[in-house]
Amino acid sequence: MQRPPWAIPDGAFEDACTRCGECLRACPPAILVATAGGYPAVDFSRGECSFCGDCVSVCKPRALQREDVAAVPWRLKAAIGDACLARRGVECRVCGEACGAAAIRFRPSLGGVAQPLFDAACCTGCGGCLAPCPAGAIAMRNEVEMSE
Repeated sequence: MQRPPWAIPDGAFEDACTRCGECLRACPPAILVATAGGYPAVDFSRGECSFCGDCVSVCKPRALQREDVAAVPWRLKAAIGDACLARRGVECRVCGEACGAAAIRFRPSLGGVAQPLFDAACCTGCGGCLAPCPAGAIAMRNEVEMSE
């Protein structure tokens, strides 16, 4: 479960969040949903995060905080898994077309299908590549998980 952008650390988040739902209503792409416990979470299957900050603006208990405009919203990055159609020899570039940051590009392959190239430094973690993937091969992972 992914907390909304600029969520304070787990534990403190649960203590601060009143589960009022204001952030859910404020989210323009409507990707914030209530979990079974009522806490807000991001559902990338509904779309991508625009990082507009509207959820932070309406969070009165300050469970979401953006003190610095340059602060990163989270440490998420896309990860392309083995179910990727292009990696299985089927022409597909949907994720690259959906990636506004150009973090996913495709390298032509002589006599084969173009293969995805992922540039983690360019990835904003918006999740825009996840929903359109027809194979469900993309996951959003915390950078810490990826380095282990």
